[in-house]
Amino acid sequence: MNDARRRGAGVEAAARTHLLRAGLSDVAANAGYRLGELDLVMRDGDTLVFVEVRYRASDGYGGGAESVDRGKRRKIVRAAQLFLLQHPALAEDICRFDVVDATGDPEAPDFTWYRDAFRLDEA
Repeated sequence: MNDARRRGAGVEAAARTHLLRAGLSDVAANAGYRLGELDLVMRDGDTLVFVEVRYRASDGYGGGAESVDRGKRRKIVRAAQLFLLQHPALAEDICRFDVVDATGDPEAPDFTWYRDAFRLDEA
């Protein structure tokens, strides 16, 4: 595993812990498909939450949340659709797309959590 992947995995794990402490529960992590990957799939009450974790060491080129452009949103939505096809028991649940923007030290990042960061019609 290269340094960037290792750093990304660490930041995703820290984001997962942050969301668990906020009351969400685990469903899946790193669900990969040919069309894209879901970093985290979690449950927030009755809502199934697809979470994209974005890390930036600095905001010199814009924050991580800003990097979730239309193309990235489309990939996340397609991966979410494939996930729901593979997990039909979850297909009727209310779904939400969140983004966790991680900044600073990758060993102890700061998080900004954008609930309902985008909708299907914005993908």
